[in-house]
Amino acid sequence: MALQPSLRALIVAGNPNAPHTLDVFLDYVCPFSARMANGIQNILKPKFEAGGEYEGKAKVVFRLQVQPWHSASTLTHEAGLAVLRASPDHFWPFSLALFKHQDEYFDIPTANLTPLQIRAKLIDLAAGVIPPDAVERVKDLLALQGTPNGGTGVTDDLKYNSTELLPSILPEISL
Repeated sequence: MALQPSLRALIVAGNPNAPHTLDVFLDYVCPFSARMANGIQNILKPKFEAGGEYEGKAKVVFRLQVQPWHSASTLTHEAGLAVLRASPDHFWPFSLALFKHQDEYFDIPTANLTPLQIRAKLIDLAAGVIPPDAVERVKDLLALQGTPNGGTGVTDDLKYNSTELLPSILPEISL
């Protein structure tokens, strides 16, 4: 699946020019996706990076996938994309931090919070990972747009990624 250039930071392991792609669809508030993200970091990344057995052969693309039955899922994915836009080099570290703190964004802990409060909490999490100058950019990207149903500054990026079940992997490998 093609990756638009502005989302290149979604390549979380391997050489961006590698001939084969492993598309991994994960949701920030899915416990199974958190396990998969840890597997990417601890198992796949070392194999796909310099010196690894698959160096230059394959890359891993993290496809952000909202699961609508998790009430804060859209908001967490917006935050991930805002960090990607504001500080691309910190996208994967932010994603790992969000997976580590995912239980704070589960249905019950967020049940009495407004979307704006959840976004503020996500900005605070991002502030612990990204440079201070990028925090303002994240805030701007997560602000609601001028029309009543305009979404945020990353709504179009969020629409770009889609599948139905998680975790999902779509290998692009010819045998």
